[in-house]
Amino acid sequence: MSEWWTYRLSDFLMFSPRTYWRLVELYNHDVWPAQLAALAVGFAALWLAASRRAGAGRVLVALLAAAWLWVGWAFHWQRYATINWAAQYFAVAFAVQAVLLVGLGTLYRDTYAPPSGVAVQGLGWLLAITGVVFYPLAGLLAGHPWTQAEVFGIAPEPTALASLGLLLASRHPPSRARRCLLAIIPTLALLVGAATLWMMADHLTQ
Repeated sequence: MSEWWTYRLSDFLMFSPRTYWRLVELYNHDVWPAQLAALAVGFAALWLAASRRAGAGRVLVALLAAAWLWVGWAFHWQRYATINWAAQYFAVAFAVQAVLLVGLGTLYRDTYAPPSGVAVQGLGWLLAITGVVFYPLAGLLAGHPWTQAEVFGIAPEPTALASLGLLLASRHPPSRARRCLLAIIPTLALLVGAATLWMMADHLTQ
């Protein structure tokens, strides 16, 4: 039996990079043209985060909840779970995030805090715009075809990234305690996504 220190990071990967990106490509093909609707929702979310209108915050979290529920079911449960057994738990986590967002928007209507400071809002806008606009373009720059583009509301990582940013940038943010609660699952989703990309990159260097 090999010693544990002889294992590479990619040895823990349950699928090849080619299998993963082929799954993403087939998923994009199956749900097309949902990507266009998701991009529209993303831009609407950016507008709502900047809006001073009453109720904008509740509509924003409702849109985010719908995005998390869709990605959890359509990507993790229906597709990713076929090559990664852990994806079924990711799907549950995404559903929990959707429930938390709905609860924020419907059960706690009077708990919105004053807008964040300039620095925090600036960071929020950077994350939000990156998740909605630049994340799909980053894949193209990395050499992936447009058929494998990962879009907010369709793929996990841009959805998590934009959600974190929108919660920070919104002019109608939840209280700090609820904001921290809502940040847990998106942060974990980003860490899992980063680890997966790292393992796939390590696999390609073998």
